Amino acid sequence: MSAINTFVAMWRFLLTLGPSAMVILLLNKGILDQRPDIVDEPHRVRSIHIEDLRDVYDFVVIGGGSAGCVLASRLSENPEWSVLLLEAGGDEPLLIDLPQLYPVFQRSPWDWKYLTEPSDRYCLAMEDQRCFWPRGKVLGGCSSINAMMYIRGNRRDYDHWSGLGNPGWEYGNILHYFRKAEDMRVPGYEHNPYHGHGGPISVERYRFPSPLLNIFMRAAHHLGLVHRDGDFNGHSQTGFAPPHGTLRDGLRCSANKGYLRRSWQRPNLDIVLKAFAERLIIDPQSRRAQGVIFEHGLLKHQALARREVILAAGALASPQLLMVSGVGPREQLEPLGIPVIQHLPGVGGNLQDHISTSGAIYTIQSGLNRPLSFIVPEMMNEEAVEEFLERRESFFYAMPVSEVMGFVSTKYQDPRLDWPDVQLFMGSYGYGADGGMVGRRGAAITLENYADTFEPVLYQDSFVIAPLVMRPRSRGYLQIKSADAKVHPLIHANYYDDPHDMAVMVEGLKMAHRLTQTPVMQSLNATMNIYEWRNCPEVEYLSDAFWECLARFYSQTIYHPVGTCKMAPASDPAGVVDPRLRVRGIRNLRVIDASIMPTIPTGNTNAPTLMVAERGADMIKEDWRHYRDGGWG
Repeated sequence: MSAINTFVAMWRFLLTLGPSAMVILLLNKGILDQRPDIVDEPHRVRSIHIEDLRDVYDFVVIGGGSAGCVLASRLSENPEWSVLLLEAGGDEPLLIDLPQLYPVFQRSPWDWKYLTEPSDRYCLAMEDQRCFWPRGKVLGGCSSINAMMYIRGNRRDYDHWSGLGNPGWEYGNILHYFRKAEDMRVPGYEHNPYHGHGGPISVERYRFPSPLLNIFMRAAHHLGLVHRDGDFNGHSQTGFAPPHGTLRDGLRCSANKGYLRRSWQRPNLDIVLKAFAERLIIDPQSRRAQGVIFEHGLLKHQALARREVILAAGALASPQLLMVSGVGPREQLEPLGIPVIQHLPGVGGNLQDHISTSGAIYTIQSGLNRPLSFIVPEMMNEEAVEEFLERRESFFYAMPVSEVMGFVSTKYQDPRLDWPDVQLFMGSYGYGADGGMVGRRGAAITLENYADTFEPVLYQDSFVIAPLVMRPRSRGYLQIKSADAKVHPLIHANYYDDPHDMAVMVEGLKMAHRLTQTPVMQSLNATMNIYEWRNCPEVEYLSDAFWECLARFYSQTIYHPVGTCKMAPASDPAGVVDPRLRVRGIRNLRVIDASIMPTIPTGNTNAPTLMVAERGADMIKEDWRHYRDGGWG
């Protein structure tokens, strides 16, 4: 029976692909013809001609993602400094601006397409039992392909960083950088001390909510869980509210749009797109970073730095580039024939991510003539294209994956601390809502599993509540398998290595289920998709063992890997950079991106990455005013 279901699912998937592709083509052409605000031709970043590369720059920034865009923009504010930004991808395509289409760019040419190593403890429903890890291969990096949720984390996260021996990273000091990056446009926040105005990244509410948003909030209210002021980035974090997003006029505001489009024409800033960094140039005698070897147009080039080389390639590529350049664990480098310039055992370790369980699908019956949730084939049509192009509204502005967000403390966390250990996404569609075209493909769920568990609820009115473990105790690591930077490293995610993480996840799933038992949800006959029980028929339905089964089968990254170039004091042997983000033992080399985070923040990681880059840019400015002779202090 399973084989027949799989065959049917595959053919239905192929048959629905054609009409959706036609809508995408209509949308793209319509934007070119009718939406100059999205085309934004005068401000689009243009790469320099490679023959115009300067002999030497003051600063070479590797990686044009969230952090790299900030660094290139901020460092080039000094007209006396020359700055080069190298980005392996190209400019953002037009459709990337549309919030609803963000999953389309996973497993696309704008994605690095990383995969974790197979496991028998998580991602069991996924192809080859591997978790798929999208990473942005485009100017703006992950800020260009993410779900745009603007969450800063918890003040205790940053006080904890400082307490680990990283002075200056406490919340009272870094709040300034969150505010500096922000242009808060949500009404009612004009004089809020936690928010900034006029910064590069605009913050708004998501447009085009479904009717479920109010129902989700009523369920949270019944349990006494509504956030007191609706702002996760303000005085407190605990509770449920619609999240804010990095949006400008309802469309994506990536780091590229926010930072680079207003600075790339400066005469002291050069940008090379489609430039793949292969290796850092580090003098083995002086241990000084001198530049980078990169590939562009099938040819090798080098870019030299007079002052600093700055790695901003992200939590996977930054440690890999360090290792292939001779900086990292000796036991990984020597077997691959990489000369060890600096033995740093912490490079590639301390890997953390927010694991979620995305399979908790609930069907509902509204009794109305229209669904309450988003059924993609009914929404993604020519009428929606017309509404988007002509009236600047429609489904393409929506963010169904998390119309309401919640932060809660389980029984393992003291609620008085206001430091929640679970985040929940309440989404207005499930895996059956799009026929598997995007959701199934993005999560890499096998056709067989999809046919068995989600095909029976295909296109039914439904929603999902996905919990995330906020501060996992488990730690993973990266392992390079080649001296060639083009060969992806092995990613040992090690989700649920520490049993505490699974215990927290089970409590998160039980909290999600309690929300579905509230009167407003029961009036809609909210019912768990019982077909998911087929994964573990031997366990009791809705028992802790059932929730654990769900977590192990439908494990999904929320795209937040951090920690692989850990910031730490000299006393910590696992540290890679010091509190001023300088690589240990190597002069004139810094890492400034999510990889430096010693522990993962409580919430989405893009806003914290922007903060790290803003603070890193200020550190560089401070250091080079003080050390004018080019010394490292």
